[in-house]
Amino acid sequence: MAAVEPLPLDLPGTPAAPAPGGPDGAAGPDPEVAAAAAAAGVTTDGVAAGWWPALHAARPALLRALAATAADVAAGREVLPRGDRVLRALGQPPEDVRVLVVGQDPYPTPGHAVGLSFAVEPTVRPLPPSLRNLLAERDADTGLPPAATGDLSPWADRGVLLLNRVLTVGAGDAGSHRRRGWEAVTEELVRLLVARGGPLVAVLWGKDAQTLRPVLGTTAVVESAHPSPLSARRGFLGSRPFTAVDAALAAQGAAPVDWSLPTA
Repeated sequence: MAAVEPLPLDLPGTPAAPAPGGPDGAAGPDPEVAAAAAAAGVTTDGVAAGWWPALHAARPALLRALAATAADVAAGREVLPRGDRVLRALGQPPEDVRVLVVGQDPYPTPGHAVGLSFAVEPTVRPLPPSLRNLLAERDADTGLPPAATGDLSPWADRGVLLLNRVLTVGAGDAGSHRRRGWEAVTEELVRLLVARGGPLVAVLWGKDAQTLRPVLGTTAVVESAHPSPLSARRGFLGSRPFTAVDAALAAQGAAPVDWSLPTA
């Protein structure tokens, strides 16, 4: 059974909310961020307005990450996912999020990364091993029929934020964009969710995701080993995280997630 932390009351050190609208009060990028994103080929116009306070709070780290991406693009190095998908997860307004599923970094295989943690395009075959294990655990835990593809976007439409800890990667080079600034950016995004209040369950699979533990405050947490083949049998498979999430939501008076996906 996946470990589920209770919701203690009045825990000291709960993160404070970012300042509304960021330093310039804008629900969008300031000119410097907009220019950096354009140089990196990263689209920002799909980002829901509610995320901008967190992005403004992480502005120095965001600029650093975008500058590193722009340097890669200028040097002809392929960056994944493509630019219009780097911030894709943030198209979902924060007020709609009930479940946060944290991944590591995008798949480094060209054609796999889509800007949602663990997900791939419907046409991708075979599925990445981590996603294959994730879906096998979903099937065993919930009794749902197997999914036809690795497209997890229906979950995003139901309030599940599929957020990678690091938002870009070099093609064929797993982990290559760590420590470029993305970790600070995603930490601020999580802080915003925590400060928002309301039902929320965080799913932390593996050590990268679990680095967010200190900023989660009183948020209910479901955690285990990562679904990677290197660790799945050391605590992920058989942990029943999907029903654990639903139980944690029920304890907060919220409806369960519909974990179904299109079948063949």
